[in-house]
Amino acid sequence: MAIILSIETSTKGCSTAIHQDDQLLALSELFHEKSSSGMLTTLIQHVVKVSGLEFSNLDAIAVAKGPGSYTGLRIGVSTAKGLCFTLDKPLLAVNTLQALAWQIHSIVQSVSGNEMLCPMLDARRMEVYCALYRADTLEQVSPTEAKIIDENSFAEILETQKIIFFGDGAAKCKDVLGKYTNAVFLEQTINPSAKGIGILAYEAYRNNQFENVADFEPYYLKEFMATTPKKV
Repeated sequence: MAIILSIETSTKGCSTAIHQDDQLLALSELFHEKSSSGMLTTLIQHVVKVSGLEFSNLDAIAVAKGPGSYTGLRIGVSTAKGLCFTLDKPLLAVNTLQALAWQIHSIVQSVSGNEMLCPMLDARRMEVYCALYRADTLEQVSPTEAKIIDENSFAEILETQKIIFFGDGAAKCKDVLGKYTNAVFLEQTINPSAKGIGILAYEAYRNNQFENVADFEPYYLKEFMATTPKKV
C-alpha cells in the first residue's frame, strides 16, 4: 500500500490530492491566477487533514514536472522537494500533459480505439505545449514539444484519425485546425489536476521510478523569457 501526496501547479491554478494506491482520498483545487504562490501550503494541509492522515503517514510526494508555467512549476517543485527533505520521503515526478490526458482517458476510451488525445497548454501567441496519446491505452505516440500551430499542424494524422484537442491552449487553435473533420475540440476547459498526477505517480511508485531530490528540476521545455519595460 502506498499513500501519495500529489501537487499540481503547472498552470494558473493549483491542486493537491491524497491517493491510497489508485484510490482518491482527498482533493483540493483552485483555478485562478497566482493561487499556487499564496494557497499551495494551505491546500496541502487541507487534503492531509481531510483524508484523516498525518504527514508522517505519507509514503511519497508527487509533483507535476511540466511543461507549463515557469513560475508555477518552480513553486510546485520547490514545495515538493522541501516536503521530501523534511519528511524524508521519496519524490515522484509526472509529465503534466500525460496527467492531463489521463483525465479524459476514461471518458473517450470506450468510444473507439482510433482516437488520439492531444492535451495543449498555452504558451506564447500560436505556440502550445503538446503531445499525442492513444485514447484507448494512453500510450504516447509523439513527444512532448513546444509547437507553433499552423494549418499544416497534425495534417497527416488528421487525414485518417480523429484527434481530440483540449486544455487551455486548445481554444486558440480551433480556427486553424477546425477545418479538419477529424479535429475535435472539447467545449469545456480541462485543467491539469493533482488527481491525475496521483494516479500516474502510483504507477511510478510501483516501478520504483523515484527522482533524485537534490538534483531534480522542473521540465520547463523552453527557457524562461522575462519581459522588461521599454526605455523611454
